[in-house]
Amino acid sequence: ANFSEQVDESFPSIISTGIYYGWACVGNGDVHKMVLSIGWNPFYKNIKKSVETHIIHTFKEDFYGEILSIVIIGYIRPEKNFDSLEALISAIQEDIEEANRQLDLPEHLKLKDDNFFHLPEGKIVNSH
Repeated sequence: ANFSEQVDESFPSIISTGIYYGWACVGNGDVHKMVLSIGWNPFYKNIKKSVETHIIHTFKEDFYGEILSIVIIGYIRPEKNFDSLEALISAIQEDIEEANRQLDLPEHLKLKDDNFFHLPEGKIVNSH
């Protein structure tokens, strides 16, 4: 799930590029584990910084146009380039495994139920 270019450009610059883990919610749905990439994706030679969310869940349908709310909990690793697509895929799988391990910890699991994810229907707060 990619954020719009407007969101990417307004993302706090204090957050370094790299791979992070946390929680994500689409619309007013369930909260799922996620891995977040912030940076230029050097393997694809992107010229613009992007913020890309990989929600660790299989959705039954597309959710284009929905509000995506995320909470970043922790840092996994710096952004880096890869020699092959296979190496990139392997790193992504390791990132997902690390996110799963970290988010199962009690101190991280409790944040899944934070009120941030349960806004009244149709209400948008602080551009979220």
